[in-house]
Amino acid sequence: MPEFKTEAEEREFWESHDSTDYVDWRLARPVFLPNLKPSTKTISLRLPEALLDRIKIEANKRDMPYQSLIKAWLAEDVDESRRVR
Repeated sequence: MPEFKTEAEEREFWESHDSTDYVDWRLARPVFLPNLKPSTKTISLRLPEALLDRIKIEANKRDMPYQSLIKAWLAEDVDESRRVR
């Protein structure tokens, strides 16, 4: 396995090389990292004020931030949509 001086050098190397030349993937084992937080991206979403007010009321009932409730609802809907297909 080559040694790299920088992450950029390593990235450039792997863009033009195949890992199977260096790693026997048949010996690989699954790894679970339960404490990793997924990367997030900030977006702008325009909602009617009345809808946002209703969402905030629901979030308050659940004692959670309204943004978290929106994320939970979106995740549930996407998961359900994928199961239906």
